[in-house]
Amino acid sequence: MSGETIQTGQHKRVGRRPHSLASRVHRLLVKRGLTLALAESCTGGLIGDLITDISGSSAYFLGSAVTYSDNAKQKLLGVDASTLAAHGAVSAETAAEMAQGARHLYGANIAASVTGIAGPTGATPGKPVGLVYIHLSAEGAEWGERHQWDADRIGNKVLAAEAVFRLLLRYMAG
Repeated sequence: MSGETIQTGQHKRVGRRPHSLASRVHRLLVKRGLTLALAESCTGGLIGDLITDISGSSAYFLGSAVTYSDNAKQKLLGVDASTLAAHGAVSAETAAEMAQGARHLYGANIAASVTGIAGPTGATPGKPVGLVYIHLSAEGAEWGERHQWDADRIGNKVLAAEAVFRLLLRYMAG
């Protein structure tokens, strides 16, 4: 895993690197006066948690829809049942519809989504543990990425959060 992880008792805590990336995203969103919404599946709200750890995040962060089930993806974000049937919940197509749905739901300038298989179970043929799709939706911009990591469940979630922050940073740098 690329982020530092601190073990305390039976719980693992996220290390400093994701917080540093979240702080960089925070500064750029505030500077540009943009708003952000999220749609999280395999990260279970981790990205929203990292954002709200920063004082002043209410200036830009509108919310995060944690849509772990297919039903939640459909009802909250408007992901099409035919997309889920044809491509599955863990796919570029679903990630795109999740981000677009979050942007619409919250009325945000930018929305990012993440869907994947954190593990250690859940793998299917062609979709191994650690497979994650992320997507960014903004006015005139749709960016998606596929990632594959070989970490434990917490590690895969942290790596997915870091990937979303990096995608946001690349978008705002361009």
